[in-house]
Amino acid sequence: QLQLVESGGGLVQPGGSLRLSCAASGWTLDHFTIGWFRQAPGKEREAVSCINSDGSTDYTDSVKGRFTISRDNAKRTSYLQIDSLKPEDTAVYYCAADAATWPGIVCNREPAEFSYWGQGTQVTVSA
Repeated sequence: QLQLVESGGGLVQPGGSLRLSCAASGWTLDHFTIGWFRQAPGKEREAVSCINSDGSTDYTDSVKGRFTISRDNAKRTSYLQIDSLKPEDTAVYYCAADAATWPGIVCNREPAEFSYWGQGTQVTVSA
């Protein structure tokens, strides 16, 4: 069973940066697609970014140029570097993983397509 644990969230001022980590245990991550999602109060969970086993990445438009996803399979860890934070980035951030592949796209952005989830880490952007 794959278990995921996020860390790195916190309170940051607008324009600041954070690096979120997603540490896996149980299995190696080599063959999994990793997705980062977020959920703000009163809103649906949305896909932020993903990285597949080949290292290809995808980002939702609102975070392109500000967020960078990466993975270190040897450390069984994925990272989400988030820069130039805005108040609207405030949310609980989740990492997820799935062994599925989706022909023609890096990943499916639907949360239901991911089988394994972490517990989330809170990111609050406020002055």
